[in-house]
Amino acid sequence: MTFQVTPFIMLDGNAKEAIQFYEISLGAKVVFTQTFGEAPEDPEHPLPNEAKDRLAHSVLKIGDADLFVADTFPGKPNQSGNRVQICITTLDIGISNRFFDALQQGGHVIMPLQRVHFSPAYGMVTDKFGVTFQIFTQR
Repeated sequence: MTFQVTPFIMLDGNAKEAIQFYEISLGAKVVFTQTFGEAPEDPEHPLPNEAKDRLAHSVLKIGDADLFVADTFPGKPNQSGNRVQICITTLDIGISNRFFDALQQGGHVIMPLQRVHFSPAYGMVTDKFGVTFQIFTQR
């Protein structure tokens, strides 16, 4: 795999309900889930109680395709324009940097490409057409 493109549905507190719906309606199989509360704690940014049970990430398998589903962080905007995002997964930080740099031209950086607990290089950017991309580098 050089890279993979995956649809990413962002919801506002009802991702678990949506997953149950996709399991029944699409035959989706849950491969992975993690709530915000299950992630490592950051003492400089304590997690509010209302965020702990929200899904930070999940991976569903529908046929041969992956679908990512998560909740937004409480208080973050969730509207029809940013509800479905595209996640590009790479194995190479250089490719991640190239994609991120290209997509931000005329666009808007939501989260700079940076090391996080689940990736050596992860960031979010909305391109000049209003499409939000998550760039995720696997370990």
